Amino acid sequence: MRIDIANLSGSNILAGAMSGRELLSKLMLVETDNLDPQIVFLDFVGIDVATGSFLREGVLGYRDFTRARQTQLYPVVANPNPQVLEELAVILGFKNEALMCCSLDTDLVASEVQVLGKLDPKQKRAFELIKLHGPADAGTLRSACNEDSVQTTAWNNRLASLCNQGLLIETNQGRRKIYRPLFEEAW
Repeated sequence: MRIDIANLSGSNILAGAMSGRELLSKLMLVETDNLDPQIVFLDFVGIDVATGSFLREGVLGYRDFTRARQTQLYPVVANPNPQVLEELAVILGFKNEALMCCSLDTDLVASEVQVLGKLDPKQKRAFELIKLHGPADAGTLRSACNEDSVQTTAWNNRLASLCNQGLLIETNQGRRKIYRPLFEEAW
């Protein structure tokens, strides 16, 4: 699913927390009947400027809303210009968080996929292992990396944190939680 942020916000300059909250209220109305995980591309094509306060309230607010409600929607910032990317990186750095960004073509094919922001070294290791091994649970990652001192619970916590940031998709298989990256083919 692609959402044209310039069209939805009505401007190519996105500034202020209040404007960000207005965008968030519009994004919260986005619904889907799809029960499968779905990427929501927040397309910033045509946006010249977006301030940190706008991005914090609008984009990160929407990411937090979708993750807190455990929806099957996974927001990804698409086509940000260098200035928007810089503002987003700054706000993510202050919050010690990360968000997925990419370039998106008209056929909704993502390229230049990147994790923007901060991951602690343990989260980064878990993310890299999921990218390398594909869908996996915490026990599989524990076995794959041969770190006997790191228990399965610690791997579960790392994976859950990555999922809460919208970087991994979580699915249940019985009592097991399986995690996979949003963009399996783009790495």
